[in-house]
Amino acid sequence: MNRRERLLWVGLPTLLIVLVAAFVASPALTAESQTTTTGGDYLSLFDRVFRSVQQNYVDKIDPKTLFEGAMKGLFESLGDPHSYYMGKDQVQDLTELTDVTRGQFGGVGLMISKPPLPSSDPNAKPLFGIKLPPPYVEVISPLHGTPAYKAGILPGDRIMKIGESSTADMTMDQVLGKLRGQPGTTVNVTILRGTNITFSTDLVRSLIQVPDVKYAMMPGGIAYLRIIQYTAATPEKVREAITTFGKDKYTALIIDERGNPGGLLPAVVQVAAYLLPSGTIVSTRSRDASANEVFTAPGDPLVPASVPIVVLIDKGSASASEILAAALRDNHRAMLVGQTSYGKGSVQQVFFLRDGDGAFKMTTARYYTPNGNNIDKIGITPDKVVSEPQLTQPEQDSLKLLIEQNVITNFVRDNPDAPAQTVDGFISKLHGQGIVLSDQSLRQLIRGEQNRMMSDPPIYDMEYDPVLKEAVSILGTGRFNAGATP
Repeated sequence: MNRRERLLWVGLPTLLIVLVAAFVASPALTAESQTTTTGGDYLSLFDRVFRSVQQNYVDKIDPKTLFEGAMKGLFESLGDPHSYYMGKDQVQDLTELTDVTRGQFGGVGLMISKPPLPSSDPNAKPLFGIKLPPPYVEVISPLHGTPAYKAGILPGDRIMKIGESSTADMTMDQVLGKLRGQPGTTVNVTILRGTNITFSTDLVRSLIQVPDVKYAMMPGGIAYLRIIQYTAATPEKVREAITTFGKDKYTALIIDERGNPGGLLPAVVQVAAYLLPSGTIVSTRSRDASANEVFTAPGDPLVPASVPIVVLIDKGSASASEILAAALRDNHRAMLVGQTSYGKGSVQQVFFLRDGDGAFKMTTARYYTPNGNNIDKIGITPDKVVSEPQLTQPEQDSLKLLIEQNVITNFVRDNPDAPAQTVDGFISKLHGQGIVLSDQSLRQLIRGEQNRMMSDPPIYDMEYDPVLKEAVSILGTGRFNAGATP
């Protein structure tokens, strides 16, 4: 298999988990398996089992069915959600994901993950006596401006049902098969938020043009750059933004990577080169030492070293966005503000088989930050953590009611241009009905819904964005400390 047959994949962490295809060998084969030790021995043994099943199973089985089942079981045994076999039908999913990195794809706009399916053994005991939650599909991030984003789905939400089918017993292939469809068609999903808030929403599938970069100047000479994801076009758009900031005589830069699910490694390396005067950006390490790579800044940045940089991250920041955040902090070039990131520190390649036999995606390396850390399943803790407000139980109950009954959504839909007086009256009415959330919290919920319903929402919102407020405060009060240890 030559290098042209492989596709490098470091971002867009849609994690596919498949059911293991198991078989019970005959006693003779089982006894022999206890003495085999080499890869060649196991290949020979597998060939014997394959032929035995083909020849002796009570029903005639298509060899392709056996092959696909064995491939799925092989990759499931790795215990790596990023490595999996794709049949011919699933290769189409790969095409969709590749189109995401080019900035266009069809679907609902969700980056999702799926934990392994639980043991099928009804007598299996909970691990350490702890009952694990059902393995629902978890939302890593909704892509900005997509149907899922406009529906108010958030990072960390879990998809409990698609239509009337629970996702707990689905493979990721099955999940994707139900979420995909022709643009203009509708799919219903039931969302679990937190531990007890559930709501149902209809998502209208569309051909999605993903904006990868947005930017604007803020008061006080602060440049605001939002990188939504890393596509092939991202570096040029970032260069355009930085050039514009220079004409506007910017004195500080905020890079917003919240909800950025990642993307292409070359794209984030180039963006980091615009910002770093020198130093390592990221390194990749694999079992094949000759394939290890170290990416360094060439020493010709577009952003002057005198311009302080603050990077905003959250639990929806993954993969390539984590590479940039870590590169800037480890090189003492930026300060990180927000919440701990997602934590994806591995590199995948896609290997295509013969036509009709599918492909497989496999983790071939891990990436390391300039300080030598691998953040896989750990994430990056920002220098300044800005946590979500902790709600009291009565406040949680109020939020649950508002979300499950679509109270805020219905108000905004019926009053898209509501003046302040109308909003004040609506909040007073909610309080009169027993809602105990603060006025500020309710206004923030209303503003968020208003922005999601706009075709062209504001690029930033200082009034109701506490993370952005903190970043501006840090830059304005001398608390900036690039590369600080949290």
